[in-house]
Amino acid sequence: MRLTIVHPCIGRRTGQRYIGSWQMEPLPAATIAGLTPPDVQVRFFDDRMEGIDYDAPTDLVAISVETYTAKRSYQIASAYRRRGVPVVMGGFHATLQPDEVARYAEAVVVGEAETVWAEVLDDARHGRLQKRYQGVGRPSLGGLRPDRSIFAGKRYLPIGLVEAGRGCHFHCDFCAVQTVFAQQQTRRPIDDVLDEIRRIKDRHTLLFFVDDNITSNMRQAKAFFEALVPLNVRWVSQASINAAHDEEFLELLVRSGCQGVLIGFESLDPRNLAAMGKGFNTMRGGYEVALANLRRHKLRLYATFVFGYDHDTPDAFDATVDFAHEHGFYMAAFNHLTPFPGTPLYERLEREGRLRFERWWLDASYAYNVIPFEPAGMGPDELQAGCLAARRRFYALPSIVRRSLTRTNRASAFMWRNYFVINGMLRAEVSARDHYPLGDESDRSALLEA
Repeated sequence: MRLTIVHPCIGRRTGQRYIGSWQMEPLPAATIAGLTPPDVQVRFFDDRMEGIDYDAPTDLVAISVETYTAKRSYQIASAYRRRGVPVVMGGFHATLQPDEVARYAEAVVVGEAETVWAEVLDDARHGRLQKRYQGVGRPSLGGLRPDRSIFAGKRYLPIGLVEAGRGCHFHCDFCAVQTVFAQQQTRRPIDDVLDEIRRIKDRHTLLFFVDDNITSNMRQAKAFFEALVPLNVRWVSQASINAAHDEEFLELLVRSGCQGVLIGFESLDPRNLAAMGKGFNTMRGGYEVALANLRRHKLRLYATFVFGYDHDTPDAFDATVDFAHEHGFYMAAFNHLTPFPGTPLYERLEREGRLRFERWWLDASYAYNVIPFEPAGMGPDELQAGCLAARRRFYALPSIVRRSLTRTNRASAFMWRNYFVINGMLRAEVSARDHYPLGDESDRSALLEA
């Protein structure tokens, strides 16, 4: 049997290179390849960096779909299905919108694939694919072994993606993770993760633990970091700010090789934080105390902020960028609120009649940065322009230079050298991302429905 795995891009603008920072190793593709028996021939196409050979012989195509890649995924699926090749889709968007995804595929995997992938392949072998495969509960991640051989010959950013845990126990209003993983986190056995790191660390200058929240289970996280110390690796991950108040945890981060963490600050307004279910951001003295603790341990921050909650006004943009400058963040994101299907936020905005598109991810008039809902404290265009202006101000050359001189950002020669590369790349992408199309704008063919 021959299986083709495709990782779709968000979209493609005619005459423009794809966004560089979006080109990291696609771990879901490697995970599916690792779950596939050795007697199945696997071929992999990364739509972000290469053309897809739709005519290469194959018996089944597998595509992992996110909401931002849904339109492009359906274009790819349609091209294969016109050639008589069956397509199976899974991933976040397939779990959030299974009926929609089923319109463009022979089969849909809902939930996590570990418990059903063997059945999907066996049914495909025998020509009896079912329309829907439902993952059962939260599967054990023991024995998970991503097959990175599918990445051979492809040029990704020199960052190795590793999954140590999956899911998060928080109930953030805007986050689809809570819907897909039912507010639970499962973790891989520590020895499995360490074995994987040993296999890949020599080929990557930095590891990125892709966990939705590596601090979701603090006890297990501490045990993992303790075991990680002897491997002498550099790594980054995503964390919640409550971890900044645990001294033992911060010391373990540094000892285990942590170079920095992404933390969702989201808003400076406590009313917005309460509305989004992140009131814990203000615990134990709030941001100032947490940031002082992180600086003391020389942990760099990728701080993310979101604008568009009901208490935001146009004044929020400058105040937030001022805050980011004051604390010298290594990187920062200034994004508009995005209502993903299946989230409490989406359902609330839908009830209130505030969604501007029936399905923004498929609407022909929607593009990256367009506001898909009606904000309360400003107009959609004002929100869009404010986010863009905040990014331009933060990634202006004077800001990059000034932030490079902070003690934390200079504490590691490796991270300080890469600081200029990363910030320069993000500076160049501020305009490139604006109004970026969802789906390949040169593909004029109609989507083929099942």
